[in-house]
Amino acid sequence: MNELYPMIFKRKSFHLFKNTIPISTAELQAIEARCRMLQPLDGSIRIAVKIVPEGETTCRRGAQYCLLFYSEEKDHYLENIGYLGEQLDLFLASMGIGALWYGIGRPQAPAQDGLSFVIMMAIAKVPAELFRKDMFKSKRRPLEELWAGDYAESIGNIVRFAPSACNTQPWWVEACRDSLRVYRRRPDRRGIMPAALVPYYNRIDIGIFLLVLELCLAHECIGFERTLCRLPEEEAGKIAAALYRLYS
Repeated sequence: MNELYPMIFKRKSFHLFKNTIPISTAELQAIEARCRMLQPLDGSIRIAVKIVPEGETTCRRGAQYCLLFYSEEKDHYLENIGYLGEQLDLFLASMGIGALWYGIGRPQAPAQDGLSFVIMMAIAKVPAELFRKDMFKSKRRPLEELWAGDYAESIGNIVRFAPSACNTQPWWVEACRDSLRVYRRRPDRRGIMPAALVPYYNRIDIGIFLLVLELCLAHECIGFERTLCRLPEEEAGKIAAALYRLYS
């Protein structure tokens, strides 16, 4: 997945698609092939990804297609979908195809092969100049609000630009030379997101964050062993999400 790292700096969330370019049959086939190559956060969780025209969903953002993510519901299934979906988000950017994680969208089929619908991603091919030229001009929380300890500039200052629902950025990292502890925090802002849905989407966000974090670690030639933390019975305070043991 190392080829995805440069796309962190290019990708952006397209909240409305304009001046789109038709996605070719060959490009659709490439997306379908990539879906079969996705590396899961938890390989024990069954998932499916379906590509449909935007008109077969409730999305009305001018997209050409929507990627529908389905999963069996078990521990870490939301984080797993975020981890898988962000691989596609970055891959699409490499093809000149813009994407939007669209949380409120609904498909015609709420289930697929016994799997539950989780979230969709709206996509359309757009002119190259519409992608980001300078990621650091994007609005994000200051680094000190998201990261404490080592690797702040080389990794923390990059991974903080990972996309999240309503730009809530619900992550907190405690870093030292041989480990990273990733937490999920209940955000102090949530935009239009209903309070009851905050944990749902922020767990997807953590999966997105972990994917970007691991791409940054690989880019810095830092090896790791990841352990996902047990999910809490109640949503409160700072929730441990993952522990990374680091090695050179």
